[in-house]
Amino acid sequence: MPETDFDFDSVPDRRGTGSIKWDRYPDYTPFWVADMDFASPDCVVEALRKRVDHGIYGYAHAHEGLNETIKDYLGRVHDTRIETADIVHLPGLVPALSLACRAWVKPGEDVMINSPVYYPFFKVSHDAGANLIDVPHIRDTTWRFDWEAMESAVTPQTRLLILCNPQNPLGRVFSQEEIETLADFCERHDLVLVSDEIHCDLILEPDQSHYSALRLPDSLQKRIVTLFAPSKTYNIAGLGYSFAVIRDPKLRSEFHSARGCTLPEINALAMYAAEAAYRDGEPWRQDLIAYLRENRDILATFVREELPALKIHEHAATYLYWIDASALEKENPCRFFAKEGGIFLTDGGPFGSVQHVRFNFGCPRSLMMEGLKGMKKALSADSTS
Repeated sequence: MPETDFDFDSVPDRRGTGSIKWDRYPDYTPFWVADMDFASPDCVVEALRKRVDHGIYGYAHAHEGLNETIKDYLGRVHDTRIETADIVHLPGLVPALSLACRAWVKPGEDVMINSPVYYPFFKVSHDAGANLIDVPHIRDTTWRFDWEAMESAVTPQTRLLILCNPQNPLGRVFSQEEIETLADFCERHDLVLVSDEIHCDLILEPDQSHYSALRLPDSLQKRIVTLFAPSKTYNIAGLGYSFAVIRDPKLRSEFHSARGCTLPEINALAMYAAEAAYRDGEPWRQDLIAYLRENRDILATFVREELPALKIHEHAATYLYWIDASALEKENPCRFFAKEGGIFLTDGGPFGSVQHVRFNFGCPRSLMMEGLKGMKKALSADSTS
């Protein structure tokens, strides 16, 4: 059912609900974990309520409605037609990254990533006993791939490249040309490309669009795994659901075979929430994007005008802003802002840059301003000490 007039300005009370974001460090106002401080769309809540009212929560598998909704979503939003058999339902996206490493990388072989990037990218190769090759993104007019460095770093033992698009934490939306160049790189070096596209429905720039790896030519799909989830967009990360699209039967069989007994069952509620979000949540998502865009613009203006010691760049996607605090010359800017400003940001260290912090602006505007003022308080205190 359509969503109308959702109040994104209401500040929910999440303390004492078992929230990692709010209850792990209760002495600080949190702007770290990548979930939003908004209630999920009514359509999701009602779908969950209906499923709960059934009263039986046994082992579950994907029902026809979810599969058809996913196919419709991918066709409508990503201009891609798939078969039900191409979908692999999963209990989370990070387990899928680990599973991909175990499927195609042997101990002692290599996995390539591009930092700064979501911190599990640094860890999942270890699940396969593999080595990690990190080729950092570089910046000129924008953040981009360092193609020359990637060519120099790739080895005959490299088996897998993990892409984050849209990029977390940089907020980049990679162009069709960039994705095609990356796919060509993987083709020439015989790599499987795993494309994490969990933020693909959170593009804030009206003149930019997401180019999914699913849209690459059929000839390349024999080496491509594309990962999606409704969790970030519809704020249902705690339900633990994602899915992979693997169009090549051999690749899909290898992915399934690596699963073993390492992944939990998908819970009986998560798939109904996903179905409702993808089927009926679009009006709510459009309102969310408009609200997040305004939050982003206010944040960027505040940082540039009120916090000149910090440096930011353009930000086209996600509700997670990457902020350069290197000019402060602090050993750990995240701890500095916690101690002096009473706010908890994401530490950039595990993402590949300890001199950065990540600010989650997926929250009511008044709460975001509290966080920004906390940063200003910390910088003011530091300048007078």
